[in-house]
Amino acid sequence: MNKKKPSILQVVFSVFAALVGIQSDRNRQRDFTQGHIVQYIIAGVLITICVIAFLIFIVSRIVP
Repeated sequence: MNKKKPSILQVVFSVFAALVGIQSDRNRQRDFTQGHIVQYIIAGVLITICVIAFLIFIVSRIVP
């Protein structure tokens, strides 16, 4: 098995896919075996903040 650690872009896509619920089993296995938890925690927090900010923006535009 390739022991190359995931790139930042792979971490971001992996966290987003997990957030949406479409993470593949192969990527999940890669994340657990080759990734570092700190990368996923930071990416998860940042993506969650971005999603919340986006939702607040959309709602503020719809509701006067």
